[in-house]
Amino acid sequence: MPKVLRIINRLNLGGPTHNVAYLTKYLDERYETMLLSGTIDSTEESSEFLIKNLDITPSYINNMQRELHPIRDYAAYKQIKKIIQEFQPDIVHTHAAKAGAVGRLAAAHCKVPIILHTFHGHIFHSYFHPLKTKIFLEIERYLAKKTTAIIAISDIQKQELCQTYKIAPCEKFTVIPLGFDLEKFNGNKEQKRADFRKKWKIADDEIAIGIVGRMVPVKNHTMFLTAFSKLLKMTNKKVKAIFIGDGECRLEIESKIRELNLNACDEKNLRSDASVVFCSWIKDVENAYPGLDIIALTSLNEGTPVSLIEAQAAGVPIVTTDVGGIKDIVIENETAFIVDSNDVDQFSHYLHLLTENEPLRKEISSKGFSHVNHKFSATRLAQDMTKLYDKLMLEKV
Repeated sequence: MPKVLRIINRLNLGGPTHNVAYLTKYLDERYETMLLSGTIDSTEESSEFLIKNLDITPSYINNMQRELHPIRDYAAYKQIKKIIQEFQPDIVHTHAAKAGAVGRLAAAHCKVPIILHTFHGHIFHSYFHPLKTKIFLEIERYLAKKTTAIIAISDIQKQELCQTYKIAPCEKFTVIPLGFDLEKFNGNKEQKRADFRKKWKIADDEIAIGIVGRMVPVKNHTMFLTAFSKLLKMTNKKVKAIFIGDGECRLEIESKIRELNLNACDEKNLRSDASVVFCSWIKDVENAYPGLDIIALTSLNEGTPVSLIEAQAAGVPIVTTDVGGIKDIVIENETAFIVDSNDVDQFSHYLHLLTENEPLRKEISSKGFSHVNHKFSATRLAQDMTKLYDKLMLEKV
């Protein structure tokens, strides 16, 4: 039986964790899979509940953490080499940047026959200073030479990686979109909506606009708040902003709220008159989306944002910036409105359009689930990856 060692940076909430969880669970039974993970940052929410629910038992590399740290990273490299020597995998498949660097170096040193890497996003703009970004680019180009095949999660991402950033020749890339259990987002929506809005003191006649994800600079939450503030001046309807997530920029976001003369609350001091509600992380997020009327995303850089796939599965209209692989996952002007990055005026225009137009929201809502369920199911993901593994295994015979 061929063996796969799957390595991920950390099991935090997000697309990469869902990807490795469903691949580990649903990959063709001809393959034996071992899941190896680093540890999450203290500012992040764990998704170990997802791994546990799927009856997966991962192994951990405590030295593999989010931040760069030469001593810990080298220790992680040595730990992974030892695991490879003991497990003897036919395939090492890494997910995201840190695991991709440490894991691929260890696999190459141990002469693993097939080395794969999935880019769930990239850090080649809007993350670091240009000099640091250039260094990371050169590292990725070096690692690509040691990689049998590279997986992009959208066609747009593949074009960026092979044509814009020249990570590797285009023929080295295979596009395999993410996969999820989306059925749970499509059922019992009326009850979920009632329960969510009751819990967070959202009135029936209020328009709830949600933004879901880590509070980090690249997510550009301050743009959302600026657009939301503009919306309040454009509409007579009652509107509320709902933040689902947390992270290092929480204090900066709170400062922006004060600057814009908005009022906010969280679970500890819920108020029905607050225009901004902080929900922190919600693990059963499928119960949250039906309570929202619009989903916003204002990121400067993305791979395939899970929140937009989930929003469509739940039938929630979207306003998003045009970054990463977003145009590969939504139907522009049918399930989502797309604006240029940092175009606050256009963003607030579409928020206003959806806020004022309930028939339009309902029309958009009816199209989302069928679109994403076809493209982003967990079974499709596992089947696509099995085909790639089979192809590469045959080529190595």
